[in-house]
Amino acid sequence: MTVVHPIARAWITTGGTGAQNYDEFADDAEITAIVAANPHSALGIEMPHRAPDSVGKSFLDALPDAVARFAEAKADGSYTPAEQMVVLYRISAPGEESAYGLWAMVDTDQISTRADEPGLVIRNEDVFIAKVRERVALAEALGHLLSPVLLLQTGRGDELHAALAAATESAGAPAATDVDQSGRTHAIWLVGPGPAQDELTALAGGGDLVVADGNHRSLAAQTGGFPRFLAVVTTPASVAIQPYNRLVSELTTTPEELLDRLRAAGAEVTEAAGPVGVPTTGGTVHLHLAGRGYAVTLPHVGAGRLENLDHALVERLLLRDALGLDPGDKRITYVGGDYPASWLTGEVDAGRAELAVLVAPVTVDDFVAVNLAREKMPRKSTWFTPKARAGLVVAELPR
Repeated sequence: MTVVHPIARAWITTGGTGAQNYDEFADDAEITAIVAANPHSALGIEMPHRAPDSVGKSFLDALPDAVARFAEAKADGSYTPAEQMVVLYRISAPGEESAYGLWAMVDTDQISTRADEPGLVIRNEDVFIAKVRERVALAEALGHLLSPVLLLQTGRGDELHAALAAATESAGAPAATDVDQSGRTHAIWLVGPGPAQDELTALAGGGDLVVADGNHRSLAAQTGGFPRFLAVVTTPASVAIQPYNRLVSELTTTPEELLDRLRAAGAEVTEAAGPVGVPTTGGTVHLHLAGRGYAVTLPHVGAGRLENLDHALVERLLLRDALGLDPGDKRITYVGGDYPASWLTGEVDAGRAELAVLVAPVTVDDFVAVNLAREKMPRKSTWFTPKARAGLVVAELPR
């Protein structure tokens, strides 16, 4: 029996509801602006306290607004119901190879977070529990899941990729399309009960499924007691890992003292001659503070792969030891690969932050090795692209 299943009752977009996921933003004001420009965006439901007419409310106080917005979207024809469906998914753009996925439901009891815990779904990052609680509260209030967990099929990825490409090629006109902020077109096709659906779910569940995006959403399914969660199962050939950087809004010491503490810890610190960018390879991170850039080689500890990842060293040696900040401190903003280095350094130069930390992308080899060992990646260390879009396929939770 596969761990991947059809969506018992789905709500399929008729257009205009697609949205970036709630955790893809470095600035909450962007969310408000997007919803103001497109009131039908699912983002106004996913982040109800950031919608223009709810700003100022807490997340929990804004939940009734989310419920009302979703009910209105269903009533005005923005979504149409479907039963026992999986959904083909293609993300395409000129000059890029198409990415493929399958929208479906996955068994929550298959989630594994350590080597001695059985299960085919591997969750690989530490999480922020406050975000998990918000996702549970939203799902319980709506009775629906709007945002999928992105799962990487590591066992039969090549077979799944070929099957999805062939299925979309022969499926005719898509049920709906949506264009994201990067100009990529997201297209979906419905596949009802039958041999084609059975083949796709078997391939999608044919090996270990690694959480590439949606660690909080997968834990929310466990915390909320949901037997299954909404997922897009994708393939290694469909994704890439981009940088995941950090902004620190307020330092706990002076820039000079920070650099001295890093040197005392064994780091090599070299001032950059010009603007800093994201490092092309691991081993050195780039800092921008007080109008200057620095290349910092952080010292390795022991021989373990995980503890010497750049993100782990930044979390331990820079944020915790040198600045005294817990990774969940509100002064730290985790900035994904959609934002260029110039945006981060610009935030510092404009006085909206005091430190930008630019970190090379995690390699696929390191990501896979850590997951197969059932170890956890550092928080916010892998920014997979392209992202699955929220609000295209909605799963109704069983009552």
